[in-house]
Amino acid sequence: MEKLISLCKRRGFIFQGSEIYGGLAGTYDYGPLGSLLKNNIKDSWLKKFVHGREDTYLLDAAILMNGKVWQATGHVDHFSDPLVECKECKHRFRADQIQDTKKCPDCNGDLGDVRQFNMMLSTKVGAVDDTASTTYLRPETAQGIFVNFKNVLDSMSPKLPFGIAQIGKAFRNEITPRDFIFRLREMEQMEIEYFVDPDRWNEEFEYWKDEMMEWMEEIGLNMKNVYPTEIGEGDRAHYSSRTIDFEFDFPFGRKELYGLAYRSDYDLSKHTSSSGQKLEYTYPEGAKIVPHVIEPSFGLDRTILAVLLSAYREDVLKDSEEVRTYLALSPAVAPVICAVSPLLKNKPELVDKAREVHGLIKKEFGRVAWDDNGNIGKRYRRQDEIGTPWCVVVDFDSLEDDTVTIRSRDTGMQERMKVDEVIRFIKDNM
Repeated sequence: MEKLISLCKRRGFIFQGSEIYGGLAGTYDYGPLGSLLKNNIKDSWLKKFVHGREDTYLLDAAILMNGKVWQATGHVDHFSDPLVECKECKHRFRADQIQDTKKCPDCNGDLGDVRQFNMMLSTKVGAVDDTASTTYLRPETAQGIFVNFKNVLDSMSPKLPFGIAQIGKAFRNEITPRDFIFRLREMEQMEIEYFVDPDRWNEEFEYWKDEMMEWMEEIGLNMKNVYPTEIGEGDRAHYSSRTIDFEFDFPFGRKELYGLAYRSDYDLSKHTSSSGQKLEYTYPEGAKIVPHVIEPSFGLDRTILAVLLSAYREDVLKDSEEVRTYLALSPAVAPVICAVSPLLKNKPELVDKAREVHGLIKKEFGRVAWDDNGNIGKRYRRQDEIGTPWCVVVDFDSLEDDTVTIRSRDTGMQERMKVDEVIRFIKDNM
């Protein structure tokens, strides 16, 4: 983890939030390359689960919602974690994540009684504090989907089964945010609420399990570290008849990466009862039901961490003790898909030709870097470390025969080809 965290800062992937002021626990900022990686993962998710389907509709609900939403769903009263505080050093811990709830793991002092700590972050909405209403930064994106169920029905006229998908921020006042970007106070979620006939929930559940596994492979997760785990009745949410956690072997232990839950009609029924609005689906023949829900839930920040860990490599170069560090990122999500360089940056004719090649490839893929800093070997190492799959070099032969050298990040092998073949080569190998 230490090596990856260092790489992330050094190469512009992820920075500590508010770092120049000492940071803010549980918050991180995505740098230039991290932002590209993040957006590529979101684009891949949208391509798989929204654009590649005809039954799923995209939503972007507000972060701030009427406080009654969270009253109706039980979040105000029950969205909490067990908290204990040390009587000596005053450090706080989640009681379910320490071995001994009587002794402090930091100073060995006595711990106080376990109490429930609500994780929602509250805020005031209104011009004057004493008359403003209290609401919350949403702790999950799902409720924005459920309260818009009727709006989507009325505007899009979907046929059951159908899904509503959303990517957005969620906020949780974690007691002990830790493990880099694994447990955060400000996070981003990618979720689908898939509405089904109650009699068909089981087969739909199995279908979504397979879809989730397929996408994990597409973005380059090490599937040997992924474990679909059935959650027992005593550990499931009270509204769920079946839940699978997709756990991942992180350096700090096997932890939850994604979740797949059968939420029955819990949410729609709760909002119907609380709001007085009927949230029903009407079949063409006139029958009405409250659909049940399958929820595939993906944490974007945890996805980024798992992708980076899956891609991290260290090789000892032949005939040398030098260690080559690189990220074997899938071309589908790599921040830069190709880097173009002139062999020598002080030769105008090479620079002009390289700029021409760079423009052609960038027009096709967008994610193409220009790199003329240092010698070729240093450029290769730099691009390897940020996960760039291919490097294209323009040399003096390029001026004669319109060919370039394209180098593979993973193998280090180089191939000579015509400029107009480079784009086809990259497409064929993506």
